[in-house]
Amino acid sequence: MMKILKFILKFCLAIIGLLLVYGISSFVLSIIPVNKNQSENTKEYTIYIKSNGVHTDLVLPIKTDLKDWSKKIKFENIKSKDSTHQFLAFGWGDKGFYLDTPEWSDLKFSTAFNAAFNLGTSAMHTTFYKQIQETENCVKIEISREQYQKLITFIEASFQYDTNGNPIFIDATTYGKNDSFYEAHRTYNLFYTCNTWANQALKKANMKAAFWTPADKGIFYHYQ
Repeated sequence: MMKILKFILKFCLAIIGLLLVYGISSFVLSIIPVNKNQSENTKEYTIYIKSNGVHTDLVLPIKTDLKDWSKKIKFENIKSKDSTHQFLAFGWGDKGFYLDTPEWSDLKFSTAFNAAFNLGTSAMHTTFYKQIQETENCVKIEISREQYQKLITFIEASFQYDTNGNPIFIDATTYGKNDSFYEAHRTYNLFYTCNTWANQALKKANMKAAFWTPADKGIFYHYQ
């Protein structure tokens, strides 16, 4: 009995230690800046980073001279296309969270476990907006043509495509009528979260970002 109790104690201490290391690493690496010194290239495009308090989306104009997202990303959940929408938000995350957990009260242990330990699959979440307003959780960023092209490339590479080159649509109505879901590459885990994806996109586009962060605050810290 004593051996079992000692094993349980050691196991619990190990878990606590790992959580402490994870938490400290998350904080320290989140405040280390990447691409801090921005170039003086002409800022031609406006994008936004938007958070719901947990999850970060990248919000881009639907149509520019570089990319017309509406050709591939459709209003799958409504009958007609509304041309008054001007912006499209992109988010990446665990498919189980997206499709089975519209509210935190809906979260199941199996969903959280699979997401945390790289056992699930991922999805891209897109949302159409008519307008975007700057708030504490929505930051406007002016970027160059080169940066925007790199951002496009990163986002495009996150989708899975069918044989016709179209993003693979997921038939789901978890959110509102302006939301759509698509199959994505990679799997979610403690070290590559939805916010890590967004931060990685900013890094690849030579924009200000954290060295590494699993949380939205690690991104927004560099845009205060």
